[in-house]
Formats: sequence, C-alpha cells, structure tokens
Amino acid sequence: MSESWLDRLRWDERGLVAVVVQDADGGEVLMQAWADREAVERTCREARAWFYSRSRRSLWLKGETSGNVLDVEEIRYDCDGDTLLYVVRPKGPACHTGERSCFHRTGWRREGDAAGEAGQHILHELYALVLQRKASPPPGSYVARLLADGRDRILQKVGEEAVEVVIAGKSEDRRRLVGELADLLFHATVLLGERELPWGEVFAELERRRR
Repeated sequence: MSESWLDRLRWDERGLVAVVVQDADGGEVLMQAWADREAVERTCREARAWFYSRSRRSLWLKGETSGNVLDVEEIRYDCDGDTLLYVVRPKGPACHTGERSCFHRTGWRREGDAAGEAGQHILHELYALVLQRKASPPPGSYVARLLADGRDRILQKVGEEAVEVVIAGKSEDRRRLVGELADLLFHATVLLGERELPWGEVFAELERRRR
C-alpha cells in the first residue's frame, strides 16, 4: 500500500485527525471519531474501521465487542488534510445507544425541507433494518418471515399493495391513500433489502431523470 497520501495529512499535536464516517449506500453520516496514523494504516490493511481513543489513549476497532463492525469501502481526505471520511457499509448500528447513527437527534431544521429529508431518512433507516433482519432474523419478525419466504412472496406483497394503492387512489379518503402508499413503500423496501439495492440508487435515478 502506498502511504504517500498519509504524509500529506495534517496530524494535530497529538498525532490525530478527525474521522467522519458515512454510509456508502444512503450517504448518511453515522459517527465521528479520531484516528492516528496506525489506526488509518490498520483500516487500510483490514478494510475495517479502526480509531484512536483519546480517553483510553489506545487503538480501538469499531464493533470489536458488539459485532457492529464498519466495513470500509473508501477513505477520502479533505482539502486541508486534517479530516478523513470513511465511506463504510455498517454491519449494525453505528451508535453505542443502538441507533443507526450517532446523529439521531435533531437540534434544528429549516422549515420547508423537513418533510422530504425526514422521509428519505426513514427509508434509509428502514432499509438498514431489513438488512439487519436478513443477517440476524429475530423470532416473530414480519420482515424476517417475508425474507425467509423468498423473493416471489415479497413480489406478491408488493403487487398486492400496489393494487391497494390504485383502489385507494380512486376514493376521496386521503388517510386511506396515505396508509396504502406507506404499506407499498414498506414492502418495496423489503424487496430492495432482499436484493441489497439501497434506496440511494433509486433516489439517484430520480435525480438523473429530473435533469
């Protein structure tokens, strides 16, 4: 591995750089931590996210005890060379609280864009949940049962919900239409999870068509 790019980084007085962790599929920011050179080198060698704990003064592997490791697809560095971006595929929640992202609390949001952004966020979270159910099916889970029944059953449910949307769309009952659309999106997300096709690719296609 060529390490010339590491020499261009601006390590602070402790020999650290900030690391932002981003989901490779949805683009969601999952967490922020710190890394020294050894942590970055180990991340590159193992393709798993390593960091440096400032409180313990030692390296740590994300998910070493919980199993919620971060598989690293790419490392980028910013124009100043003092911040890294780990682009990852998480194997579980990134936050120690069990939330998918450490940034799960909203302090402020501009009016107007809130609904659309929140909607995408919910679909990304639902997709991640489907992947979790696929990897570790809990007893009694509807999603896990659908996945176990196979793609044909999932496609059947998507078709059924699409018909329900058409029927609801012909009525004047707005709440019914909203509910049926939510059911369709839910089952579409299960299908995407079964295919391991993230919503980000769907949104990217919509963006491409808008142009």
